[in-house]
Amino acid sequence: MTASGKIVSGVRTFAADVTEGFLEITHNSFALIGLAVAFVIIALTARPDLRQAGEEQLMGWLQARQVEMVGMPIEPEASERATAANPKDLPKEQAAVAFWLSKKYRVAPEPLSVLVAEAYEIGTRAKIDPTLILAIMAIESSFNPFAESAVGAQGLMQVMTRVHTDKYQNFGGHFAAFDPVSNLRVGVKVLQECIARAGSLEGGLRYYVGAANMADDGGYAAKVMAEHFRLRQIAGGRAIPISPPPSLSTQAPVQSIPAAAPRAVTPAAADKVALLSGL
Repeated sequence: MTASGKIVSGVRTFAADVTEGFLEITHNSFALIGLAVAFVIIALTARPDLRQAGEEQLMGWLQARQVEMVGMPIEPEASERATAANPKDLPKEQAAVAFWLSKKYRVAPEPLSVLVAEAYEIGTRAKIDPTLILAIMAIESSFNPFAESAVGAQGLMQVMTRVHTDKYQNFGGHFAAFDPVSNLRVGVKVLQECIARAGSLEGGLRYYVGAANMADDGGYAAKVMAEHFRLRQIAGGRAIPISPPPSLSTQAPVQSIPAAAPRAVTPAAADKVALLSGL
């Protein structure tokens, strides 16, 4: 064999040895990886707490990377906090009321859908016409859940939070006054007590607005009943023209004060405070 032949043969032998060694190492590495994976799977199966911790760390890392990419916090569950629903999912009567109120008060129909459905549900339990509940919200706050009057009436139903703090305890405290559904429920409870104390719907509205012992309620009861009448027609399938919303009760004359507003101007007003504070 010539010298060049020997060199070629040696190179081939070296290449074959390297290839065989690489395959051996790779095979062993894959075997080790397989054993490691199997061990991890067995450990995670036996220890669910380790699996959960690992999943949480991985999810946290992925979310942190996503936050860096989009430049803002990411909350996949944020929509669950929203007071909103598809109005098309409501029964026909409720959907008609929701869309009409949405157009008149320039409020999105999605949050109104939740309020309309809640008003119908709680109205049935409290034996109060749901369109009356919605009419009170319309006159009191124009469906602004963050409204507050000069005397401290708050939320959709403009309930005096400091007077009715106890009623918010089942909802986590007085900050629930600004949760639309909680405020609605507390407001209906106050309204129910006012009607029971007065013995009539109109009288209950006067109690609700804080004008039970006054000669004039500033037109509050008339405004509520007029809106109530319109909403009943809408619920019944009639087409009612949309007129500009009435002025809020919180903007009415001084004698029209929402839900148990404390006043100490006259003896009659003092009697009124005592009555409403006892609700």
